[in-house]
Amino acid sequence: MAKEVKVLTKKDLAEGLAEKEGLTKKAAAEIVNYVFDEAAETLKKGGSVDISGFGKFSVKKRAARTGINPQTKEKIEIKSANVPAFKASKTLKDLVK
Repeated sequence: MAKEVKVLTKKDLAEGLAEKEGLTKKAAAEIVNYVFDEAAETLKKGGSVDISGFGKFSVKKRAARTGINPQTKEKIEIKSANVPAFKASKTLKDLVK
């Protein structure tokens, strides 16, 4: 029998915050959205987001490379790109073990 995996959404975070702190769901959703919007904006500007005890989000440069179109088997050039990266903290790694 497969173990059910929980998916945590922003809505779940907002509802939990509202319940724990006695906020309205709307106020809690605004707080959660603010946190994620600020993190995304920081990454967009090339910065990093370090959440103590959880991990560090950063932006890494993916180099240009040659790929192969799987349909035509033709070689194609893939441009370099900035991609988000995450490195889990030791605390999170130990918790998940």
